[in-house]
Amino acid sequence: MDKEVRDLAERLLSRGYDDLPEREKRVLRRIAARAAISRNINETFHERLTFGQRVADRVAAFGGSWRFIFLFGAVILGWVALNIWLIAVPPDPYPFVFLNLILSMLAAIQAPVIMMSQNRQAAKDRVAAGHDYEVNLKAELEIMSLHEKLDSLRQRELVDHFARVETRIAELLQGGIRAGSLPGSTP
Repeated sequence: MDKEVRDLAERLLSRGYDDLPEREKRVLRRIAARAAISRNINETFHERLTFGQRVADRVAAFGGSWRFIFLFGAVILGWVALNIWLIAVPPDPYPFVFLNLILSMLAAIQAPVIMMSQNRQAAKDRVAAGHDYEVNLKAELEIMSLHEKLDSLRQRELVDHFARVETRIAELLQGGIRAGSLPGSTP
């Protein structure tokens, strides 16, 4: 199979096998083995996530939702209402220093968690882009191989056709010479 892979590299990529990047070598080995190259990147990626990474993704998903915005707005309005109108001696009077402290701490915790999730998504996107490249390269090489096969088949058909035409012309010439004239000529 190694010779077949090297032949594919020369024939389809016009380069030596040893000169190719590992990704292209892997694609050529899959073509030679007639094996599928596509896989579900999401499943592969999510199987390797740690507990902390899963929590970060869930926090980022919740923190970036309308549900969080409405819930958070309701909590802030409730806090303000509680401290202005409902309690005679509010624990956090206007200008709500304690509320500002809580909001700052929430932002300080939430921002890095969201960034971790975004970084992981970017890494996942890079893996997906690399996989897409491999699938597209395999498809392109398979199409090139099919074109070669069709061209070869067409070439053989043309050779056979011209051989039959030459045989027929030779038969006609032989028959015309024996009859004393060529077909279509007047004696």
